[in-house]
Amino acid sequence: MPPSDMDDLRAAWRALAGTGAGDGWHTISITADAPCSVLAARRKPGDEEAVLVGFRGVRPVLGSRLPQGHGFEVVRVEPDPDGEDSLVLALARRTEGSADLFAMMAEDLVLLLRRCTGMREATVLQRFLARIHAWQEFMNRHRESMLSANDEQGLFGELVVLDALIEAGLEAQVVLDAWEGPRDGVQDYVLENGAIEVKTTISVAGFPATVASLEQLDETLRQPLFVAAVRLALHGSGMTLPQMADAVRNTLAEDREALETLEIRLMQAGLLHSTADRYTRRFRQASTTFLCVQGDFPRLTRAGVHPLIRKARYEIELDMAGAQSVTVDRALELMGVA
Repeated sequence: MPPSDMDDLRAAWRALAGTGAGDGWHTISITADAPCSVLAARRKPGDEEAVLVGFRGVRPVLGSRLPQGHGFEVVRVEPDPDGEDSLVLALARRTEGSADLFAMMAEDLVLLLRRCTGMREATVLQRFLARIHAWQEFMNRHRESMLSANDEQGLFGELVVLDALIEAGLEAQVVLDAWEGPRDGVQDYVLENGAIEVKTTISVAGFPATVASLEQLDETLRQPLFVAAVRLALHGSGMTLPQMADAVRNTLAEDREALETLEIRLMQAGLLHSTADRYTRRFRQASTTFLCVQGDFPRLTRAGVHPLIRKARYEIELDMAGAQSVTVDRALELMGVA
């Protein structure tokens, strides 16, 4: 969101703080650019920050379908009988919720609504709720506002593969729908019956790769199964993780649906716009190799270990795996999506 818009939202909350008494909502309109009405608000008597969004000509949403999360809730507000809105939803901070994290969420949603200009309001409502659900997942899974160093380079590697799959000719929306990594999928990309698990290293000697489960490299569950081995180098001429995300955004600039899905996946992965300037490591792609998981590929699977071993997390050396490598085009052909 442009700084002026962030300032408008926070300034409105400051202006409304402590005003009035009793129960209800005190509001200030903050943008005319969105296809629906958007107001900064405070909920009385607790004085919690909120954003009210009014939609015209859409069906009411059942309360049981409205997302709730750590420190926030979405509630229906009775529309003004003299107004035009048929559905008004309030995204409101709960008393125990972090004011800073809620502000990040509210600012992101206002920016989303501004980008929906020209869309049907029913579509805008769907995107609004989908984005809140993404924030709900983020709050459930990420206790810190920044990714760890390992998760940072891992997400960079997944974006490298995402870009390669689109470059190979797959539709962007197909690739984004297949991207299971940010949603804790067993493998990072699931395409038809096959899958791609991305492993990323910045090691200059060898390629150590951590395998998270007995299922991750089990080709009997997904076939064909590939490991995309992404080697990165730390270099001043490289890109930070947010810059890599911006490069993918630029690729999708003409596809609003794919762009919105990308934003949700990045949030599910733990990357926020508000923390972008805190990522300073610069990565340069050194190589990406697609390895077939079959035959003597080193791996542990449920069928190959003692039945009393329920879980396993282990490390393999990909440089010594001796696996057959294929091009990205050949991998997609074998998965039946080329």
